[in-house]
Amino acid sequence: MSSEPLTTAIGHLYLVGVGPGDPELMTYKAVRILSEARVWAVPTARENGLSSARQIAEKMVPDNGRTILSLCFPMKKVYLGQETDNQLLSAWRKSADEVIRHLESGEDVAFPTLGDATLYSTAFYLLAMIQEQRPNIGVTVVPGITAMAACAASQSSPLALGNDVLAVVPAAFEDDRLRDILTTLDAVVLMKVHKRIDALIDLLDELGLCDCAVLTERSGMPEERVFTDIRQARGCTLHYFSTMVVRKKKVQVSHGSHAIAA
Repeated sequence: MSSEPLTTAIGHLYLVGVGPGDPELMTYKAVRILSEARVWAVPTARENGLSSARQIAEKMVPDNGRTILSLCFPMKKVYLGQETDNQLLSAWRKSADEVIRHLESGEDVAFPTLGDATLYSTAFYLLAMIQEQRPNIGVTVVPGITAMAACAASQSSPLALGNDVLAVVPAAFEDDRLRDILTTLDAVVLMKVHKRIDALIDLLDELGLCDCAVLTERSGMPEERVFTDIRQARGCTLHYFSTMVVRKKKVQVSHGSHAIAA
């Protein structure tokens, strides 16, 4: 009499946005899933480095004896549609193999990531590598509050209103289109500005937009700094988590023959 071999159920992968830095900006769903997952795969910029996403999440999620997988994602530029750096590919594959090992053991794995998982997050590089090897693994993406939303909220300012056109631009990339974007669009969010702050100040000053810009470093974190006069950031050493919001229009609501501006 023969019997079928027992099979272990495959675990589920969760990509969880934990917000920009303030633990209280995590969603109920993010907290619930991170509380239930016994394995966290946390991104770091270097081997054995700290994970900002983990530090934020642990302030809201009690330790349940979870396993921590520290996954290294080197800080290098990625250009979609172009050949990816071999060091990045190797690191992503190594991380994917580690996560797959736990998923195939039947364990759910949560990947906490800063801000929102769908916006410039390493989460989707990891997912692509996992799906390349195991296309049938279940995945759930939990959205999170973005840094740009938190930056605008801290200034009691909208990102966009009415017929405004908003662009989100990774300023760390050298891009000749930036001048055109700043000239033609109503509002622009510049991400990853830390290495180009002086050049950006020069460009915005040339375009007469310095007074329309606000720079926030480490939004929602204890070390947060806000520059409402971005000229004061010239020469500063900024953290990687630095975001600039450039909004040309003031809030203006027309009512009959009157306009209310703020």
